[in-house]
Amino acid sequence: MIQITPHQRLFLAIEPTDFRKGIDGLVALCRQRLQEDPFNGSLFIFTNRRRIAIKILTYDGQGFWLCLKRFSKGKLAWWPTDTSSLYSISATQLHVLLQQGHPLQLKIPDHWKPLKLPSTR
Repeated sequence: MIQITPHQRLFLAIEPTDFRKGIDGLVALCRQRLQEDPFNGSLFIFTNRRRIAIKILTYDGQGFWLCLKRFSKGKLAWWPTDTSSLYSISATQLHVLLQQGHPLQLKIPDHWKPLKLPSTR
């Protein structure tokens, strides 16, 4: 089972990906083009040219998971257009993206807040 936590690193591969690629092809893409280690537990999120589907690749310590979501209506409302090859997002932003929302337009609170200890007198 895939568990997405705030501690994980989540990366969007900005350039469209050929969705005929399976696990081995996406692992090679992570290593060669994205310069990342696919065995480190990060989630790598890919989309196709028409932005009507998403693939998520991750390694859980025993093997790779590859998930595909093809949208039945419409396409992604947002995808980064940076010049770099990777874009980092949070787990909450990924959930918004998977619902075809725009994660940067939402006011999402920070995941961690410093503890404020009561003052002692």
